[in-house]
Amino acid sequence: MALFRYRGLPLAGVLLFAALVFALTSRFLNATAVPLDPKEVNSLNIQGITYLQKVRETGDPTYYGKAEAAFDAAFKLDSQNVNTLVGKGTLALARHQFAAGLKLGQQAHDLDPSRVLVYGVVGDAQTELGQYDAALDTVQTMVDKRPDLSSYSRASYQRELHGDSEGAIGLMQQAVQSGGPNAENVQWVRVQLGNLYFNKNDLVAAEREYQHALVALPNYAYAQAGLAHVRAAQGRSDEAIALYTEAIQRIPLPEFVIALGETEQAAGQQAKANEQYGLLRVIEKLFQANGVNTDMELALFEADHGDAQQALTQARTAYAERPNYKAADTLAWALSQAGQQAEATKYVQEAMKIGTQDGLMFYHAGVIAARNGDKTTARARLEQALLVNPNFSPIYVPAARQMLTQIAAK
Repeated sequence: MALFRYRGLPLAGVLLFAALVFALTSRFLNATAVPLDPKEVNSLNIQGITYLQKVRETGDPTYYGKAEAAFDAAFKLDSQNVNTLVGKGTLALARHQFAAGLKLGQQAHDLDPSRVLVYGVVGDAQTELGQYDAALDTVQTMVDKRPDLSSYSRASYQRELHGDSEGAIGLMQQAVQSGGPNAENVQWVRVQLGNLYFNKNDLVAAEREYQHALVALPNYAYAQAGLAHVRAAQGRSDEAIALYTEAIQRIPLPEFVIALGETEQAAGQQAKANEQYGLLRVIEKLFQANGVNTDMELALFEADHGDAQQALTQARTAYAERPNYKAADTLAWALSQAGQQAEATKYVQEAMKIGTQDGLMFYHAGVIAARNGDKTTARARLEQALLVNPNFSPIYVPAARQMLTQIAAK
């Protein structure tokens, strides 16, 4: 029986990198392929995937270069080693080089279609490239072949993208219950479960999952950031700011920094927020210097907090490279912020096609409709944003409520 099949319904998005790292590590240790130099190639592959794990655990993108060196050395020894190709594909995906990741994943698949890991690389790349139907089939095959943390988490994300939040939660619970030898990976998946609860405005369940992760891994930055989301939604801004600050001190990820800045901005601390936004630009330059494509992430940030024209340039580039729902939403917002409302509407419609229940996306759609003079659509989209998650953004939730009040008064 299919675990998440939706025939004829396209699905897309970034799938769970942590689950892939977990699976790669365990499979490398039990590789069945016989390379030219088994001991050296396998050792290099394990070294490479360990460096990728370090990026998530530390937030230091310089480990990408170390991972690349290890995989390249393994590839020189045996260019037909499936583990090496999967490792190189995983690295490409981590750097947001999705076309390259897809090519590597397909090469690995052609060599050994029985290996479950190749479907993770291929499916992740297809999803991010907007190849929704192909990704659906690929991830379904992965689930059918081996239902575990890696495949359950991917199935969960597919359901989330389709708008089935309950199905996504159920599958992510199965991912957590599947467990694995790497405690950090299991707790990372638990945090994703907490995020699913948060996104449907179940703050109690979200906090429960974040707290469970913190019991298992004290001071775990991802769980601290999740708990900070909850505290901000509860109006406990001081606690949220403190938790975000602790998380950033451990792992200075861009999403943590933006969340802290927007929480400070919502609390009336604009000067402190501006400091975070300045730090974000420094961090993004570090990621770019280490081969990570950050066009889409920077486009959305600039559209919200910086240069609208720069945002538009980056958003067009990002959409050309990975035409998925999120890139379409980002391009629509950048176009609107740059004053190009008619073209923005085209990409709003594209972003909404796959049915993702994303509060921020609905907010963007509502604002764009209002700027185009379509009050009926604007009201419907803004109400949908608040219905999906009345805490989708510390700065845009109040803006959505204010705009709805203005529309009703006219």
